[in-house]
This record gives sequence, C-alpha cells and structure tokens, in this order.
Amino acid sequence: MRRKGFKKNEHKGDGKYDRVDVGRFINYLMGDGKKTVAEDIFYKAMEKIAAETKEDPLTVFDKALENATPLLEVASKRIGGANYQIPREVRPERKFFLATHWIIAAARSKKGKPMANKLAEELILAAKNEGAAIKKKQDTHRMAEANRAFASYLR
Repeated sequence: MRRKGFKKNEHKGDGKYDRVDVGRFINYLMGDGKKTVAEDIFYKAMEKIAAETKEDPLTVFDKALENATPLLEVASKRIGGANYQIPREVRPERKFFLATHWIIAAARSKKGKPMANKLAEELILAAKNEGAAIKKKQDTHRMAEANRAFASYLR
C-alpha cells in the first residue's frame, strides 16, 4: 500500500501587511514559540528602515531578500569512497528559506544593539548588496563555481 502524498504547508500572512513572505520571515525569526516578540522585533525593524532610508520598508525587505537569494549550492555526494561537493540549483522553496536564515543569522551575530536595530541594519545592507548575508551567498556561489567540474556527477 502506498504512503499518503506529501502535503505542503499552507502559510498565512502576517497581521499588519497580510503578506505570506513576511509571515514566514516572522516565523523563522521566532524563538521558543514567542511569536508576539518576533512580530514586535520585525515591525520595529520596519519602522527603523522607513526612518533611515525614507523608502517603503517592504520594498527594502523585498530587495534584501532578492539580493540574498542564492541560485546555486553544493551538495555532498559519495562516489567511489570519496566525497564530492556537487553544485546544483537551489529549489524555489529553499531559496526563500536560505535567504531569510542568512539575514537573521547575520543580524543575530552582531553584538551590543537591540535585535530590531540589528535586523533593520542587516536588511538595509542586504538591499544595497552588502553585509554578511550577501557574503554568505557569494561564498556559496564561489564554492559551487569551484566545484563545477563535478557537475556531471549529478543524477
């Protein structure tokens, strides 16, 4: 007998902007199930972005995610007793996941400021194609490019 088919999660929009990508970003930002804290951090970051850049914070958010989104990544594959890093395209669902996690990790790694300020700063830098999240994307692309010779091992 066959297993049940895989059911994708239905994501809900956030409370303020009613956008699915913002809701997912807030969920990734959340720690220990404290969604109101994560929402508070995100919305304060949006206010700070609006104050600093004099632009719509959602366009800055969209631009930051677009700039941090990777096209390629490497996957480890064992062939004949050796592990090879094989470059492959990133699935569309995974692109958003990686971009958001890199931005959040870059914001968390900064010290000495409230999280809303660190997140706003990292989103502004990512929108300008700068910052730690963009460096992570470039490193990933560089690794995929360096291992391009192994691309033929992909199934």
